[in-house]
Amino acid sequence: MMGNKKKLIVVVGPTAVGKTAMAIQLARHFNTEILSADSRQFYTEMSIGTAKPSEEELGLAKHHFINSHSIVTEYSAGDYERDALTLLEKLFEHHDYVIMVGGSGLFVRAVCEGLDDLPRAPAEVREQLNRLHEEEGIGVLQEKLRSLDPVYYESADIQNPQRVIRALEVIEATGLPFSSFHRRIHEKRSFDVLTIGLNMDRARLYERINQRVDGMMAQGLLAEVKALQDFRNKPALLTVGYAELFAYLDGEIALDEAIDRIKQNSRRYAKRQITWFKKYGNTEWFAPAEWEQVVRFAEKK
Repeated sequence: MMGNKKKLIVVVGPTAVGKTAMAIQLARHFNTEILSADSRQFYTEMSIGTAKPSEEELGLAKHHFINSHSIVTEYSAGDYERDALTLLEKLFEHHDYVIMVGGSGLFVRAVCEGLDDLPRAPAEVREQLNRLHEEEGIGVLQEKLRSLDPVYYESADIQNPQRVIRALEVIEATGLPFSSFHRRIHEKRSFDVLTIGLNMDRARLYERINQRVDGMMAQGLLAEVKALQDFRNKPALLTVGYAELFAYLDGEIALDEAIDRIKQNSRRYAKRQITWFKKYGNTEWFAPAEWEQVVRFAEKK
């Protein structure tokens, strides 16, 4: 390995592109371990809808931050930054390379760059925004965000009410765009970061997403959602794959429409993930099957 610094290989890209398979191949090649940076795979109770690695996949390489928390405990990007950096310090004592994988851009950035301490809005601002979401839906909040901060709107996961409301809170509290708080001076890390982006032809990716959703329904996603109804207002459950099925269970839409909406919202989310990671850092892009090229790239750096 060139230089003395340890290397964190971060595998990013849109949902369903094949990040898990790439991370496992890299972990096995470098005889190392994997940190998940998927903001929903932390939760034990959410498995099918979050596309967690299978038991077989988990057995192929040691994974961290999967099934690490209960849905009753909210786990922020700041919490993840603290815990992941502590773990990385231990792992780098025994490994030259560690793999991190996930599509949650905020959690990836927390570890690689650090997060700004965002100002807290008054409680009444949050309550007002939550009430607006409950009464008029997420579309109104999305339009508000697009008007007030088009820069953040372009890369944000706008299907996630928690993210939209948090951004609007900061804007209301400070009068400044949420995007203006993104850290301009990155935290110095004791390791180097190599960001590997995976992508493929858009039509093929969308077909994989549709097939994944059908597979989740066949595996019992609806039963998983039913079992989580008591926690439906938790931020992690206000997301794609769960919110649509709660709407079905409430009698608002038919099941077929709920499934179509999951597919549509997943495709939209994938598009935003690609936008985020294309703008993020020095991401090197590869096809999902090019793991040997990724290894060569990592070993040369």
